[in-house]
This record gives sequence, structure tokens and C-alpha cells, in this order.
Amino acid sequence: MKNKTNINEYHRLPILDGLELLNANSCTIDFPFHAHETFNISLILKNTFNTKLTDRNLQAPVGTICITNSNEIHATPCDKSIGNSFFTFYVSSDVIRELNKNQNVFFKDKIIYDQNIFNELYFLSLNFSNKNIRFENRLKSALTILISKHSTVKEISYNTNKLFQNFLDSTSFDTFSLSNTDSQFGINKYKFIRLFKQETGLTPNNFILLKKIEQSKAMLKNGNSIFNVAIDCGFYDSSHFYKNFKRFIGVNPLEFQNAFCSI
Repeated sequence: MKNKTNINEYHRLPILDGLELLNANSCTIDFPFHAHETFNISLILKNTFNTKLTDRNLQAPVGTICITNSNEIHATPCDKSIGNSFFTFYVSSDVIRELNKNQNVFFKDKIIYDQNIFNELYFLSLNFSNKNIRFENRLKSALTILISKHSTVKEISYNTNKLFQNFLDSTSFDTFSLSNTDSQFGINKYKFIRLFKQETGLTPNNFILLKKIEQSKAMLKNGNSIFNVAIDCGFYDSSHFYKNFKRFIGVNPLEFQNAFCSI
């Protein structure tokens, strides 16, 4: 069966530290391993939703809420024939913390079965542009209930050790080469790849690509031309940039930028 065309829409609202929304309709593209600074709160609308974490694979049925924590490595393979439909709220970690009385928030259970919260979030997903429904207040209320019922204040702990963190903070990935890792770490590149993935949850190539995507998002938000963003962020050309941006974000760079220019 021929793949359906992905009909994804990206929106940004001037509330809650810049709330971002992704409405994915019959999405057939795979989202590779990546992470967001935000909490991702997804409503599963059509077909079972698959999420890969670094240590397990999860399946979220239609009618559930699938959550990834801030900076949590995950991937989302989509159905290649009929696609997956879902709606994601990208909520700032600062907003989530404020809604929890300035305490840390961690969702241990990634798949939430809660019909009342789902129904409210689904209503809001359909009416985020409706100025008559008190959208911001209702969303904050729904998120507060979600946090109070289904999260913990446990500190999120990731495995990245100090040596790798210093490397990630100081290395210029524009000139990074796996063949030079032996001089930096005293190990061959194959062991480095294994340790890198163990510590970060990503391969070096995916990590570098994700850094480029994050840089490009910031430049697009500031109104830079797509061609200049592509070149400045180290992509071969606009076509290469479009392809990789959509793999990680779900929409192409122009659609993403339009969401910020339309406010």
C-alpha cells in the first residue's frame, strides 16, 4: 500500500513560556532518537503509538496519554501503511515545575490511562485557537491534575559522566571526527561509539545532528532565511536540511517558522 501523505501542523502560542503544539495526522515518518527540553504530552488518536526509550519499547493504545520527560531520550516509529495520528503539547519544564509548587516533576509511567484528563486535553487540542474557552487556564488546570495524579518529585538522573559531559560541552562538532577520539580518550572509535551511546542514549552522529536541529530551530524562530540556516548549521543544502528537520520535528522548516511568524 502506498504511504499516505503526512498532514502535520505545528503551532506556537504566546502563553506558558511559548507553548508549542504538533497536530500529526496519519503520520508515517519515523522520529529518530532525540530529546526535547520540554515535556512532551501526546494524545493518541489513531493507531497504537510506539515509543522507544533507551531501555525499553512501549505501546500506547488509542485514547491514552503518552509522556516523555524533559531531556529524556526517545524515538517514535510510525506505522508505514495507515500512519499514526496524535496531538502533542510541548510544555516548558519551568511551567511544569511551577504547576507543581516549584518541585521537580518526573513521570515514571509513560503511558497514562485517565479518561477525564484525556477528554479535557483532547477538547483543548481542538479549540486552542478559540478565545472563548479560557484555554490557558483550562490547560493549566488539566496539567496540574495530571501532575498531581501521575507524577513524582523524584530527581531525574541521567548517566552522562563528568568526562563525557566535559567533552559534550567543549567539543566543536563542526570539526568532530571519530578517528580523532583515540587522542582525546585513549580508546578506539568503536569503543567510543559504544560508550557514547551508553552515556548519552544517542550515537555520536545522531547527537551531532540533533545539536544542529536545535540550533536551526533557534535561528528559524528569529526569522533567519531557511537557506542561511541550512548552511550555517552545517547541512549540505536546503533539501538535506528539510529532510532531516522533518524527521526530528514532524514538519518542515518553513511550516515550523510560519508557526512563530503568525503570532
